[in-house]
Amino acid sequence: MRELLKKFENMQPEIVFEWSDSETEAEGWLVINSLRGGAAGGDTRMKPGLDKNEVIQLAKNTAIKNTVSGPAIGGAKSGINFNPSDPRKAGVLERWFKVVSPILKSYYGTSAGINIDETTELIPITEEYGLWHPQEGIVNALYNKGGEPKKIRKIGQLRQGLSKIVENPKYLPASQIKFQISDVITGYGLSEAVQHYYKLWGGTASGKKAIIQGWGNVGAAAAYFLAKEGVQIIGIMSLEGAIIDKNGLSPEEITSLFLNKEDNKLRSEKLISFESAKDKIWDLPTDIFIPAAKSRLIQKDHLNKLIKGGLELIVCGANFPFVENDIFLGPVTKMADDRVSLIPDFISNAGLARIAAYLMSDKAQITDEAMFQDVSKTVFRALKKCHTFNPQKTKIAQTALEIALQKLQ
Repeated sequence: MRELLKKFENMQPEIVFEWSDSETEAEGWLVINSLRGGAAGGDTRMKPGLDKNEVIQLAKNTAIKNTVSGPAIGGAKSGINFNPSDPRKAGVLERWFKVVSPILKSYYGTSAGINIDETTELIPITEEYGLWHPQEGIVNALYNKGGEPKKIRKIGQLRQGLSKIVENPKYLPASQIKFQISDVITGYGLSEAVQHYYKLWGGTASGKKAIIQGWGNVGAAAAYFLAKEGVQIIGIMSLEGAIIDKNGLSPEEITSLFLNKEDNKLRSEKLISFESAKDKIWDLPTDIFIPAAKSRLIQKDHLNKLIKGGLELIVCGANFPFVENDIFLGPVTKMADDRVSLIPDFISNAGLARIAAYLMSDKAQITDEAMFQDVSKTVFRALKKCHTFNPQKTKIAQTALEIALQKLQ
């Protein structure tokens, strides 16, 4: 496996498109690791300090994720180095999508990543440049033998499905606040990964204690779905502060926090400052840890403290959550995988990628139940395969990575 991994990590991407904005200091990269199946997919993100190397690493990670979520295509990623709070953001995005729209029409499909909104930014801007949907390139490349009617039907399914408002009370509470399935499906996948882990490796999630890092769409939705299943959320950490409750926040409190977050910010009377919480939270005895914030935040010392407090399971929502230089299986990741159960992000956070793949299928049903169930089944199948190869509670991430690399061979 080490030889396969080294070969994969060192492989040069097939396509690296570099861009410098003519009107601002923004720069961007579209990296296609490979055109497996003639197509590639991966989201578009914007953040200050992003560089080409990080986008290359993310494209490789997406290639691994696509072996779980499907379809059988290559991994890609687009990234723009620019401050999303800058008032010139709209112009930067318009100029970026103008130059990459021919690629988006031909063989690359994207979605809204960090600091880009699907409904107000990605969809309207790509439509302005002639795209029916940001995933159109995958449909055109992958289903080019199906004829125009088949492609139009699949693109229609993507348009309708990814923007669908969740209405089934089995999944979200009745509320004036409406959520698209794309807002919550990744967090749902994390929660399902927790449930399936205990079904396969033994035990039950109900009554377990959990810490959530990050309160964006992913972290907040994961907390909501976990609380519904009886998991006690004892800590929530975000940039604006933290909530710590050793007895566990009630499901009603979690629901309120989930429904009332503003601009992905944690709002609560119980909020304590980030400075006060940044050391305390790692000393909380917990069973489950969900890193769902930015990449490269979890230090070795943080991990040691969590393990000392009884940690048994990490379910990754963030790409590359640990502070290390390696793309996969760096020293901190390997330490975590050797000592506790570590479910890698390319399985647990595959929800949105899986929904897109499902909506491109011939049997897609655009209902809440069908789409949520499909994500749950996909996560279960991936974990069951890991359990078949390795029934031990450690080295799960290494097993998952080996399975994925074998597929890519």
